Amino acid sequence: MATYSVDPGSPGEAYLAFWRERHLCTLTTIRPDGSPHVVPVGVTYDPGARLARIITNGASAKVSHVRAAGSGGARVAVCQVDGRRWATLEGRAYVRTERERVAEAERRYAERYGRIPSPNPSRVVIEIELERALGRG
Repeated sequence: MATYSVDPGSPGEAYLAFWRERHLCTLTTIRPDGSPHVVPVGVTYDPGARLARIITNGASAKVSHVRAAGSGGARVAVCQVDGRRWATLEGRAYVRTERERVAEAERRYAERYGRIPSPNPSRVVIEIELERALGRG
């Protein structure tokens, strides 16, 4: 059986290039009843910091699910697919509200997706501390 494991802190160039392309992703969080909640999101990947970042409204369900997990973080996965290429990042998610963290996530989003996010005073960033990466970029 083929393995598709990638070091999230030191991915190969093809994998990293795939994460630089403009792709819509999905975020999977877990609801309080244990069922998965999968939603489309924009994701940025920072292997040097071993982080993935998602900007979102602080009142969203995904933020609620992450916060409900408590101080140990929520186990989550983000994924993108393009034909036979795919990539998944897994780890523990935390909601960050610090202005500098949100601004950094907005900057990275603008860089990857080619547009500056609309102003949103309720914006937060979900930071995923990466534990695993899989895929075929």
